[in-house]
Amino acid sequence: MTGALRALTVLGLFAGGVLGMAGSIVAAQNVRAVCWAIDSTGLIVATAILALSYLRAGKIEVAAGFLVYAIGEGIMLTGTPMSLEGSVPSFAAGTALWAAGLALVSVPREFTLVTRLTGLVASVLFGVVSLRIFWGDTLTPIARPLPMFAYPALVITFIGWIWTIVRHGAELGAAEASEQSRHAPVVIR
Repeated sequence: MTGALRALTVLGLFAGGVLGMAGSIVAAQNVRAVCWAIDSTGLIVATAILALSYLRAGKIEVAAGFLVYAIGEGIMLTGTPMSLEGSVPSFAAGTALWAAGLALVSVPREFTLVTRLTGLVASVLFGVVSLRIFWGDTLTPIARPLPMFAYPALVITFIGWIWTIVRHGAELGAAEASEQSRHAPVVIR
């Protein structure tokens, strides 16, 4: 991962964490929508970059987790301009994919134990939220106790990912280059 991509990834995760939490506490629907739109876009970009970087480094499970998370975030983005009640279907689908993506990223030993544990806690909590909505409960994105109390675990996980990128991003880039040198180029005609 190049320095520019590392910076973009850190910025996307940071914006996602800060604006996601901000959108969860503001009262004005239009401000919430803007916060969550920027949050989702930043997280989609960041997790797509992480998916490609981990794929190139040969870490398939982690790459798949980031890809699934990005897809879930994309589904969430479709509900952002709607009312809280109107966004429930996309929120249910998005949280299901968040849960799966977080589990895929957190089980392998690629991140610190704290990051992995908070990722798994967030995975379980968002999985419960999704199942409850699919079961028929009407949980909006800011319902309490869940999903509201699951967001801090998610943001702590983002902080762990950021820390790993800042501390070890160059090593990931070296792993990508090493993995590439072992394989012949693929030519698609």
